[in-house]
Amino acid sequence: MTYRAPIDDILLSLNHGAGLQAAVAAGHFGDYDSEITAQVLDEAGKFASDILAPLNRVGDKHGIKLEHGKVTTAPGWPDAYQRWIAAGWNAVSGPEDFGGQGLPMAVNAACTEIWASSNMAFGLCPLLTLSAIDALHTHGSDALKQVYLGKLISGEWTGTMQLTEPQAGSDVGALRTRAERAADGSYRIFGSKIFITYGDHDMTDNIVHFVLARLPDAPAGTKGISLFLVPKFLVNADGTLGARNDIYPSGVEHKLGIHASPTCTMTMGDHGGAIGYLIGEENRGMQCMFTMMNQARLAVGLEGVGIADRAYQQALAYAQERKQGRAIGSAGPGSDPIIKHPDVKRTLLTMRALIGAARTICYSTAVALDIAARSTDPKVKASAAARGALLTPIAKAFSTDIGIEVASLGVQIHGGMGFIEETGAAQHYRDARIAPIYEGTNGIQAIDLVTRKLGANGGASVFALLDELTLIVKDVEASNDPGFGLTGLRLREGLEALDRTSRYLLDKLGSDTNDALAGATPYLRLFGATLGGCALAAEALAARDLEGINDPSRYVALARFFAETVAVQAPALERSVVDSAASVAGAEAVLTA
Repeated sequence: MTYRAPIDDILLSLNHGAGLQAAVAAGHFGDYDSEITAQVLDEAGKFASDILAPLNRVGDKHGIKLEHGKVTTAPGWPDAYQRWIAAGWNAVSGPEDFGGQGLPMAVNAACTEIWASSNMAFGLCPLLTLSAIDALHTHGSDALKQVYLGKLISGEWTGTMQLTEPQAGSDVGALRTRAERAADGSYRIFGSKIFITYGDHDMTDNIVHFVLARLPDAPAGTKGISLFLVPKFLVNADGTLGARNDIYPSGVEHKLGIHASPTCTMTMGDHGGAIGYLIGEENRGMQCMFTMMNQARLAVGLEGVGIADRAYQQALAYAQERKQGRAIGSAGPGSDPIIKHPDVKRTLLTMRALIGAARTICYSTAVALDIAARSTDPKVKASAAARGALLTPIAKAFSTDIGIEVASLGVQIHGGMGFIEETGAAQHYRDARIAPIYEGTNGIQAIDLVTRKLGANGGASVFALLDELTLIVKDVEASNDPGFGLTGLRLREGLEALDRTSRYLLDKLGSDTNDALAGATPYLRLFGATLGGCALAAEALAARDLEGINDPSRYVALARFFAETVAVQAPALERSVVDSAASVAGAEAVLTA
C-alpha cells in the first residue's frame, strides 16, 4: 500500500506532547520560526511517499551483493540517495557553519520517523551519518572538520560506526582491533569488525568510518579504547579523493530483515594498515563513541515508531476492506469489514495508542537534547541534559519493543495473508526485529536506566519528571470532560506505582544491585507506559484548544484507551519489579541443560 506520513499526529506530538512549541516560546531556539516545522514535515512526507516508499519492497526482494570487494545496493538506491542529498535532507539539523540548515534536532527526529516508516533500510544510512557528524563536530580537530564535516553534513559522503567484533559485542572493552602510531601523526589500524551497517555501498564516492581500536600501551578494558576516523578513500590536500585506504568489506550478512541495508564485515590492515586519524584523545574513545551512540539510540527508537506506523497504516486499510462474518447488530447483506468486529477494533486501537505514546517519548527526548545544546542558561542546560539522558534509554527500548508488538499485530490483522510475503505485512515484522538489538540491546538500556539514570543523582531527575506528569493528570481531572473516562485515575495509579518502584530500586542499588537489575526491564516498561500515557493525555488536552484540529475528540478517545488498556498494567509491572528478584535469582536450576 502507499505510505502517507501522519503529519497532523506528528505535529501535535512534537509541538504539544513533546513541548517544542513551549521551548521555542521560552527562547531556547533563538529566532526559529515554528511555522517552518510544518513546512519541512510536509515536504518530508512527500519525498518519503514518492521516492522512498516505492523502493521499500524492491530493496527487500533484491537485497545487496558483494562482488570483488565492492557492495552493490538494490535497484534505484543510488538514484534515490542522490535525490535525497540534492533535496537537502541530510543537512536538516547539521551545524550551519559547515553547511547545515541548523534546524532543531526535534524536527529532524520527526523526519527520521518518516524515513524509517517509508523505507527503514534506506533510512539507516543517513542515521549513521548523523551520528558520525555529531562525533566529529563535538570531538574532532579543526583540521579533520575542515576536510570531512561539510561532506558528511551534505550527505556527499556517508559515515559508519565500527564497534563490534566477534568476541566484543556488548562488551566493547574486549575488542582487539589495534592501532599503531605513525611518524606523521596519523595511525595504522589493523583488525576486523562485524555487523557494520552500510560499511560499503555504491551510493557515494567516499565513506568515512569511525573505528574503535586499542593502542599498544593502552590500559585494559574500555579505558584503553581510542576512536579513529578511517576514510574509504584518502583525501588529497586540494580536497579531491586520493588512494584507496586499507579497509575493505570482506563479507556481508544474510539477515532476517532490512535486506537492502548492507551489513558488512570490515577488514583493515591486509596491505600495511588502514590510515586513521585520532578523534578526541588517546584512550578516550568511549566518550566520543557515546556521543555517536546516544544520537543513534534515539534514531533507532524512532525506527520503532516508524515501522510500527507503517504496519498500522497497512493493517487499518486491510481491516477496512477485508470482509469476514457478520458483526453483531449488522443489518446489511453479506459479510462486514473486519474492522466492525470489537476484537479487531481493540487490536487497531492498541497499535495506534502504542505508536502515539512512543512517538512523543522520542520527540520529548529530542527536545530535551536540543535545549541542552542551545540554551545559554547553565541551569536550564544542565536540567535539559539530565532529562535527555534519562529519556534516551526509554525512547530506544520502549519504542523498539512496541515496534515489534505493533508489527506483529499487523500480521495478525491480516490473518493468513499476513504470513504471506506478498502482502508486505511480514516484511514490517522482519524489519522491526533488529531495532531492540542494535545500538545497545534493550536489556542494556534497562540496566542503563536503573543504574546510571535513576541512580545518578539519587533519583532527582526521575522525581522531577514525575512532578511534571502529575500536573498533566491534575489537568485531565480538572477538565471534567466525560470523554476521558477513567484516564485521570489510571494515570495517577501508574504514577504512584512508578514512584514507589523508583524508590525501591534506589534502595536496592545501595544494598543489592542484582535485585535491582532483575527488575530493570519491567521497570523500563512501566516507565514508558506511564510516561506515554501522560503524553497522550497532554496532547488530548491541547487538541481541544487548538484551531485547525479535525475532531479533537479522537485524541481524547486515544488517550483514554491507552490509560484504560496499557497504563492500567502499571501495578502488575510494579509487582514484577518488586517481588520477582528472588525468583530470578533462584531460577538457576531451571536454566541448566
